Amino acid sequence: MPRGRIRARLRWSHLYTFSCYKPSATEEGPHSIEGHGHSRVVHCNQPLMHKKKPFKYRSNYISTTKYNFITFLPKALYEQFHRVANLYFLGAAILSLTPLSPFSAVSMIAPLAFVVGLSMAKEALEDWRRFMQDMKVNSRKVKVHKGEGVFGNKSWQKLQVGDVVKVEKDQFFPADLLLLSSSYEDGICYVETMNLDGETNLKVKRALEITLPLDEDEAFRRFTGTIKCEDPNPSLYSFIGNFDYDRQLFALDPSQILLRDSKLRNTAFVYGVVIFTGHDSKVMQNATKSPSKRSRIERKMDYVIYVLFSLLLVISLISSIGFAVRTKYYMPDWWYLQPKNTDDYYDPEKPGVSGVSHLVTALILYGYLIPISLYVSIEVVKVLQATFINQDIQMYDEETGTPANARTSNLNEELGQVDTILSDKTGTLTCNQMDFLKCSIAGTAYGVRSSEVELAAAQQMANDLEDRDAERSTCSRQKGKQQEIELETIVSSKDEKDHKSPIKGFSFEDGRIMKGNWLKEPNADVIMLFFQILAVCHTAIPELNEETGIYTYEAESPDEGAFLVAAREFGFEFFKRTQSSVFVRERYSASGQAIDREFKILNMLEFTSKRKRMTVIVRDEDGQILLFCKGADSIIFDRLAKNGRIYEEDTSKHLNEYGEAGLRTLALAYRKLDESEYSAWNSEFQKAKTSIGTDREVMLEKVADMMERDLILIGATAVEDKLQKGVPQCIDKLAQAGLKIWVLTGDKMETAINIGFACSLLRQGMKQICITTISSDTKTLIKENILMQITNASQMIKLEKDPHAAFALIIDGKTLAYALEDDMKQQFLGLAVLCASVICCRVSPKQKALVRFLPFLFS
Repeated sequence: MPRGRIRARLRWSHLYTFSCYKPSATEEGPHSIEGHGHSRVVHCNQPLMHKKKPFKYRSNYISTTKYNFITFLPKALYEQFHRVANLYFLGAAILSLTPLSPFSAVSMIAPLAFVVGLSMAKEALEDWRRFMQDMKVNSRKVKVHKGEGVFGNKSWQKLQVGDVVKVEKDQFFPADLLLLSSSYEDGICYVETMNLDGETNLKVKRALEITLPLDEDEAFRRFTGTIKCEDPNPSLYSFIGNFDYDRQLFALDPSQILLRDSKLRNTAFVYGVVIFTGHDSKVMQNATKSPSKRSRIERKMDYVIYVLFSLLLVISLISSIGFAVRTKYYMPDWWYLQPKNTDDYYDPEKPGVSGVSHLVTALILYGYLIPISLYVSIEVVKVLQATFINQDIQMYDEETGTPANARTSNLNEELGQVDTILSDKTGTLTCNQMDFLKCSIAGTAYGVRSSEVELAAAQQMANDLEDRDAERSTCSRQKGKQQEIELETIVSSKDEKDHKSPIKGFSFEDGRIMKGNWLKEPNADVIMLFFQILAVCHTAIPELNEETGIYTYEAESPDEGAFLVAAREFGFEFFKRTQSSVFVRERYSASGQAIDREFKILNMLEFTSKRKRMTVIVRDEDGQILLFCKGADSIIFDRLAKNGRIYEEDTSKHLNEYGEAGLRTLALAYRKLDESEYSAWNSEFQKAKTSIGTDREVMLEKVADMMERDLILIGATAVEDKLQKGVPQCIDKLAQAGLKIWVLTGDKMETAINIGFACSLLRQGMKQICITTISSDTKTLIKENILMQITNASQMIKLEKDPHAAFALIIDGKTLAYALEDDMKQQFLGLAVLCASVICCRVSPKQKALVRFLPFLFS
């Protein structure tokens, strides 16, 4: 049976609680769609109707070019004569056609035509490349319903509003679609919106229950329906509409909308109907027209041209005044010039006319003071720079086969004028590809490999030892080197090849619990429970690789995938999911044989950024009801029972060590439930889950909180998000070039500092300035203390006598909240711009947005 049909048996809405469960539309009632801004009508599966009035919707053809064949000449000429020098030479070329010109017209027009022509040719070439990229997108293929239940390939640009399309796994959505059904029975699908908002975590979408039977090609033979919704707008996170289908009216919201340029993931296929096409789609509504970009050098050159032109005008005025004076007083005596038979330009009786005519001649004659060749040189250099950027092998991404692409060469020189770089950590400095590295189980730390951050910190300590040894005797230096070797031995693996993990997502190494050796550990029962939580508490889907015979997992986040790979390598392989159960194959047991265990899923409380935890309630084969929970340590520790804190002290110590090593941590806990206790809670939970109203989320959270209490701590996990290749070297080069680098991260301060050393953001000899908040109930005292720290730090930097001294500012989110207030913002920014590196740790997304605009206040 095809894999997609196996998946179709899963009904995720029975499990999901917060993100994708939705009361039926008939219960909720349709939206009121009236008035301005809500006039769009879409006839599903009837695209030809939208070619007629009053519809006439846009095609799905998109264009990001600046010009077309008609507008190129006027718009390009308008762009070129925005340059002051070109305007001057245009004026000079026009004057060269008059008798006053000392040169032939060709000598003035030819250079101008060459410069303007070269610039226009460059613009045409770059716009042609944009056109080719657009054609590549417009020519992509997607399966479209052609009638009688038959689907065939059609290019994106030929899609029309009302078309029914079938999008398959890992394909981009060709337009804004209404989700009708998916390979899952209840219409769940996973969407990656990286191209829209930069987020790598997958988002869950769910179709209306009424359209779930439309799950195969043949079902669309007689499908019709009408959508009435909002007009095209740029809002990515809102949608209002109604769906008229089968004589019923259903409300639509953003959870049913699949946006163009997002990608289908972890789902075999989906069916959808096109609502917005081309430039009506939300992503294109957010796109701006290709702007006319002028670099700072060009604007500076305009200023230089003004100065040179002013100088040219002064010289020409002096020359023309002298000519007028000599014409009036000396011309009559120069009989050989025949002053009585001359024209007005040299008439002694009209010296004013002679002076003005000479002024024009002088402006042309001295015009070479303004260098037109400089513009030619700059244009040629820009084109060559763009070519070199495109062909730079060091900027080529081998994994995706993507080279660098300079879409315009107008701003090349701006790359050399960047002053400050603001960067996130996850996915920017790091790969966002998690490797399970260490864990703490029953108060015992497991995992002997070192993280990149630990190695970098060790190298920093080794450098410090080496610097101190340089001041000692030869004997002491030898002893110091021995210490350095021992240090490196501790943090490094004995075998260099150990650092290269052959298993993606798993870099763990510890013989005590690998290959079934955990059975010999003192707390084997706790260790088994730890592995079971890893294998059961998730929303992933297993897929068997027929070539290798190994199961791989499609998970909502990289962390979840790493946990499942780790559980598999520890001998607890998640291999099957049905509508109500998760199956785990335990390869190691006391009997020595593999055992397949079934865990029946009763409830799932999924992870959200607000909850910071995930919980599943399952029934094992013995009938025991278990609650498995994983989440942030601060959340889990607050929910522990009195008898569940046996391992809290040791686990907290290990979590701090993992954090300092730059690892991402989660705490794991469980709870045994009585049948009566669970039944009573589940009754309340189902009431909250099926409730209608604005307080539904609050009710769900309250009921979930009731159950997620009195937990027993088992341990913690630590996964590594490795630095991207070449990040330390890149940051080091940027720092040498004088660029200031700000990194915004949600990690703890100790973690952020160690990551700073790992990526060369913090370097040997750099002085660290840590701004923290004191413990006080008075806001005024806290702000005064922070302001004093900022003032003292600024004064210290200004009094520093070493011209090569570098400073790093480190501030946490709580302190940053005060520092960003209006009465302290300028002082904080003044300190920040004096530092070579700034690390903001424990910051929220909102604080990241506020910090982003700070450097521009001083630019």
